[in-house]
Amino acid sequence: MISMSRLAARPRPSSVIEVEFRRERSPVGELTLAELDAVRISGESDIRPAAEFLRDLAAAKGLRVACAHDLTDKRTPVDAAGNVLARDVFGWGGDEEVWWRNSRIALQSPITMACRFETEPFWVNAEGFHAHAANHYLDAIDLVDFAARALTSAAIVVPVHMAFGQIGVVCLTPQDQSRTDLSDIFAAHGDMLAIYSRLFVTTYVKLMGGARALPSGALLSKREVECLRWAALGKTDLEIGMIISRSRATVRFHIHNASLKLNAVNRCQTLFKASQLGYITLG
Repeated sequence: MISMSRLAARPRPSSVIEVEFRRERSPVGELTLAELDAVRISGESDIRPAAEFLRDLAAAKGLRVACAHDLTDKRTPVDAAGNVLARDVFGWGGDEEVWWRNSRIALQSPITMACRFETEPFWVNAEGFHAHAANHYLDAIDLVDFAARALTSAAIVVPVHMAFGQIGVVCLTPQDQSRTDLSDIFAAHGDMLAIYSRLFVTTYVKLMGGARALPSGALLSKREVECLRWAALGKTDLEIGMIISRSRATVRFHIHNASLKLNAVNRCQTLFKASQLGYITLG
């Protein structure tokens, strides 16, 4: 039998009793989780300081920030006074060729195209997309005339996927446009830059994003979701009824009820809103 006195006398491991957590404020350029509040936006007065911190963080790595909070919106983030952050904080000019004034970039740029197929940070140049894990969708994107279409020689890209299917992006492009290899910066700082960038965009959208035409309390029944799933696959009411062993009238009833709950005006919008809320997938 082991003596209790021997157990009591046994010293505890030093790793248990000597661990001390210190959270010291790091200088701009050193990426630590302790600085996350610097890019967190809680009110309109926080927008510009948060943008300036993100700008300085990127500049310390030789990068410039290009930020879009919604790929479907021609507008770019602004501060409390309505000043365009791209121009007044991130340092992009106001000429017609600059990215934030190019309404076609969301459709033409291979970078924005990639953000629709990828959720994790990656870096890209004319030679290809470079991510932590393979993505065959990225491999299929055309990179011909990359610099002309993306308006940069290379970029570290942070896709920001948010509620209701909204996609934002933070592009970190080299200040020296002759530089095309960002592998070293991405390996050392890519994940942490992504954390900062995502927090900046998501908190900006929560504060400044427009109202969505989606009811907050919509709760679809199991049968309504089942009917919508088959409808999203292209099935008619008659076909859905045969699949779930219900009449066509019953199927129409469930889909109509779902449209009322989602404040939708027709079948297509019902399917769209149901997909935005995660009830179904379109495809």
